[in-house]
Amino acid sequence: MRTCLVDTGPFVSYLDRKDPVHIDVADFLDNFTGQLLTTGAVIGEVMYFVAELRNGPVSFAEFLIASDTHIVSLPTASEVVTAAELMHQYWDTPMDFADATLVLLADQTETTEILTSDRRGFSTYRTPKGEGFNLALA
Repeated sequence: MRTCLVDTGPFVSYLDRKDPVHIDVADFLDNFTGQLLTTGAVIGEVMYFVAELRNGPVSFAEFLIASDTHIVSLPTASEVVTAAELMHQYWDTPMDFADATLVLLADQTETTEILTSDRRGFSTYRTPKGEGFNLALA
């Protein structure tokens, strides 16, 4: 089964019809067959950004259910430390916490396809095993 990680930007773009990449993201997500994966940190960022959209948080939550998006949290403090170390490693790119959690999830699941608007970051980032990312909308 095809699996794709999803970063913050595409979720926000999907809900915001005024976003410049809304059509491309909506086309990808509406036609995707497989499993979407994201992290709790990404969910937190998206909720923050869509709070300003009318019905944004509810629409996002309903999308997560309808798409059967699998949400993974970082269950241990040691994984938070590993994420922080990645953020330090890529400080000049830069990498935020949500990005770091996606890199760790990619490593854990051996999934490198990612839907992201952060082309610079995810073209640079590598998993702890050294794997690069395949950008879904490249």
